Amino acid sequence: MPTLANLWRNNKSLIAFIFLMVVFRSAVADWNSVPSGSMLPTIREGDRIFVDKMAYDLRVPLTHIRIAHLADPQRGDIVTIDSSAAHELLVKRIVAIPGDSVSLVDNVLYVNGVRAQYRSLVVAPMRDAPSSPGIYLVEHLDKSSRVVRWSPVAPSPRSSFGPVIVPAGKYFMLGDNRDNSADSRYFGFFPRSEVMGRTRRVAYSLDPDHFYLPRIDRFGAALDAVAAAAKLPAY
Repeated sequence: MPTLANLWRNNKSLIAFIFLMVVFRSAVADWNSVPSGSMLPTIREGDRIFVDKMAYDLRVPLTHIRIAHLADPQRGDIVTIDSSAAHELLVKRIVAIPGDSVSLVDNVLYVNGVRAQYRSLVVAPMRDAPSSPGIYLVEHLDKSSRVVRWSPVAPSPRSSFGPVIVPAGKYFMLGDNRDNSADSRYFGFFPRSEVMGRTRRVAYSLDPDHFYLPRIDRFGAALDAVAAAAKLPAY
């Protein structure tokens, strides 16, 4: 029967590789799958997003213990949250930081009394199911832009709220699929300590509607590329 010493002696290279990979994915960078459509069209079902675990903090591997503060999340950042309120890992966009006043009026975003600008996209960034048509708009506020999806057929009961003030040490986050996202409107403000990392790119993507074949065009794609390329007169 093999002993631990024999297992180490015969497989030390593999064991060391696995250990280093676990440490790397825990504390440095990781890729996460996105099972829901709450961030459509920015992040699609089947996307595996690249997450920079050191964007804001340096942590002890395999824990939430912070060794060093590196930066603070900013408005417009897409982040992963290990949410105690939702009991799962979420991916959302920060729309308001501590001290901000934030509100929605029929899905139109206001931060500190400033109304976001909107522009309709001539060509939709993705195909909707016939039973669930959406409207796609570029939303611009505070020097950042993103594509958001509104669902006129099935609007969210929380498409209007506020204004509310974001408390110290917390953030207000929304999904880009505004009428189909469980976010701060349902779970409240997310604590800074639950923000695990920032994502800006797709690592790779598999299409769940076509036998999980690779979506080659999304490999390495920048998440806000469509919005960044759009010129934005007021909507």
